[in-house]
Amino acid sequence: MNVQRRLLPNTAALAAFEAVARLGSFTAAARELDLTQGAVSRQINLLEEQFG
Repeated sequence: MNVQRRLLPNTAALAAFEAVARLGSFTAAARELDLTQGAVSRQINLLEEQFG
């Protein structure tokens, strides 16, 4: 079970990914999520590192 749990992405990172995909930009996603553009970028980077 522990191995499976590590494969699950962070929910904040998933929310950032969804917002970027839907809105088409990191800036718009950041505005919607009340984050900085850099914070959204870091969340996407976490997903890239986890899933390649």
